[in-house]
Amino acid sequence: MMKVLVVGGGGREHALVWKLKQSPRVSKIYCAPGNAGIAGDAECVPCAAEDLEGLLEFARSRQIDLTVVGPEAPLVAGIRDLFEASGMRLFGPTARGALLEGSKVFAKQLMVKCGVPTASFEVFEDPQAALAHVRRIGGPCVIKADGLAAGKGVIVAKDTSEAEQAVRLIGEEKAFGKAGEKIIVEECLVGEEVSVLAFTDGRTVLPMVASQDHKRVFDGDQGPNTGGMGAYSPPPVYTSEIHHRVCREILEPIIGGLAGEGIKYQGVLYAGLMITSKGPYVLEFNCRFGDPEAQAVIPRLKTDLVDVMEAVLEGRLAGFTLDWDPRPAACVVLASGGYPGSYEKGKEISGLKDVPEDVLVFHAATALSGGRLVTSGGRVLGVTGFGRTIREAVQRAYEGVAKISFEGMHYRRDIAHHALERERSR
Repeated sequence: MMKVLVVGGGGREHALVWKLKQSPRVSKIYCAPGNAGIAGDAECVPCAAEDLEGLLEFARSRQIDLTVVGPEAPLVAGIRDLFEASGMRLFGPTARGALLEGSKVFAKQLMVKCGVPTASFEVFEDPQAALAHVRRIGGPCVIKADGLAAGKGVIVAKDTSEAEQAVRLIGEEKAFGKAGEKIIVEECLVGEEVSVLAFTDGRTVLPMVASQDHKRVFDGDQGPNTGGMGAYSPPPVYTSEIHHRVCREILEPIIGGLAGEGIKYQGVLYAGLMITSKGPYVLEFNCRFGDPEAQAVIPRLKTDLVDVMEAVLEGRLAGFTLDWDPRPAACVVLASGGYPGSYEKGKEISGLKDVPEDVLVFHAATALSGGRLVTSGGRVLGVTGFGRTIREAVQRAYEGVAKISFEGMHYRRDIAHHALERERSR
């Protein structure tokens, strides 16, 4: 029997804990730092996800058999390298592998080297040079901070004025700190976005079912980007033909390219794609499970997650197959008033006991205060429903949402709108 430590404290980590708890091979799960919802499924440890030495010390003291990392920051900081040097098993790539997310410049340059389809781009260290460039090319274009920015360092500018604002925000106002020391200006791709997550042991790539994230805060894909306001799986735009192209043109070449750089990438490879009229193009790579995509994808996985993770770490993913629930899933994120801008915490959450039993609620930012369940962040809960169709899955999720309330709560009411529009137009 195994003892497992999950690192992180959001909705993605709650989904991971929920799934790992189902494994007959797991006897005990810890989560650092966890949250009030995760505390119902695991023992929460007061250790920050960025406290690598503290996490290692805890894992050693409790003789943890497997550590699973949710967020990107500890991976980019080298938690896999640290644990490996101490003889501890950890699921996730090394610091060099995590550069795929930690540096958008590194990722773009590797894509060019490997012939992976992506938007044309220019890199600038001088904000004035970036401003001159966006004035030359005009809009629409995409402005990105090179480093980690909690999912908010990408700005889609409709015109020159918005592009200039984005460059100033990143390069002059330093809104994302050191992450903005390099600025990428990209061509704006047109199409439908899809997230494809895959397990890889450094040689074999084993894709999961695809999903679609909703990054903009308001209905109709309006307003600023967020960490994600909901997701559903599978998106109809991701056909079997597109899937084969993604494997052949994107996932396999990038893992091969990393290997060519001397990087044995093990863990989850996340490809954020734009499905254009010419086929799939890469918007970004991430080095971990997506959030909220995990809350729509992991619940569909029927295979024991521990078995898959061990196959990844032991380099025996070839021949491994994943078993999936054929039912679509949809996740709606409930956010604090004002998110993704400033918001208040400590708002009491009610109604969770009234949510239908077949609807899952993953806690993303909750805490206990004086015996009351309260909000503790921007994205508070993820409500996931299943159905025979995407429409039915969405309906079940919103039935769960209708039971929950807290002051200022807001959410998108059009999750899976691309899929439902396709259905209506058929």
